[in-house]
Amino acid sequence: MRRALFLVGLLAVMFSSAVQAHEVRPGYLELRQTASDTYDVLFKVPALGEELRLGLYLSLPAGTQDVGAPRAVFAGGAHVERRTIRRPGGLTGQPISIDGLSATLTDVLVRVEDLAGTTQTERLTPARTSFTIEAAPGTGKVALTYLSLGVEHILFGFDHLLFVLALVILVREWRRVAITVTAFTIAHSITLAAATLGLVHVPGPPVEAAIALSIVFVAAEIVNARRGQPSLTARLPWLVAFTFGLLHGLGFAGALAEVGLPQHAIPIALLFFNLGVEVGQLAFVAVVMTLAWMMQWTASQILEPGGVRVASARLGVLAAYAIGAMAAYWLIDRTTGLVS
Repeated sequence: MRRALFLVGLLAVMFSSAVQAHEVRPGYLELRQTASDTYDVLFKVPALGEELRLGLYLSLPAGTQDVGAPRAVFAGGAHVERRTIRRPGGLTGQPISIDGLSATLTDVLVRVEDLAGTTQTERLTPARTSFTIEAAPGTGKVALTYLSLGVEHILFGFDHLLFVLALVILVREWRRVAITVTAFTIAHSITLAAATLGLVHVPGPPVEAAIALSIVFVAAEIVNARRGQPSLTARLPWLVAFTFGLLHGLGFAGALAEVGLPQHAIPIALLFFNLGVEVGQLAFVAVVMTLAWMMQWTASQILEPGGVRVASARLGVLAAYAIGAMAAYWLIDRTTGLVS
């Protein structure tokens, strides 16, 4: 058992290092119009250390000039550049691109705000490195953009996915999984909306540490259940999912706050971001449940019924240790960040 725990911990650290090696944090570009031909620019690029950054560079239309010298600093794990630009006739109808994006694995989230407060949002990827500033983006484009942002956030939010995976392993039965995931959905929808609209405010770092702790808790409950020590979590998983879902919703809100909401379509953007999160979450649950069924069916063709139950229980415990080890690593890392 000690050897197994050591291997699980080693795998967790290796997995975490691999995730960090492949940069998935998005860049962020904000263009805020302050006059007919003048814009304030904020460009955040993921940092690779205290003095290194990804090779992403903003390319502006011909005729664009800086008003004063750009200002740049490394802060919060990013290289943050601020500048003011001026272009005769403004930027409406003009292309904006990110040089170097095609050679990365990350995205750049874009927010453009005009004088009237109308906001255009875009998502640039290695396959789509430029966009055109529009006069007034329609609600359909806003909905599609925020839907894709929601899907992307949950699929790259490995801590949220591990929590959902732990719930699925704990509950196992299809109907109870559906009820549990629905409770989680309702809960994080509530806090996502409340935090995004400014009704509640909780600092991001403590929330991220608490999310890691919630994963450790559910992983421990899996082990207890497999040992014949069912707790309230095993009997009423929807209650625990709802409680921790409120916490995870604050984490979703933190990601959405980095992008911002278009002032002319806040309800649409918020609704479709949340729908995107749910689409990604349900797709993940469907894949996990399908793989679990396939593995159980394959085992039933090889082992006796009693052997299938034993193998299933052991696999569940091993998965719980792996999930718990990863979450514990995140918890220590995030807690250390709070006190440093």
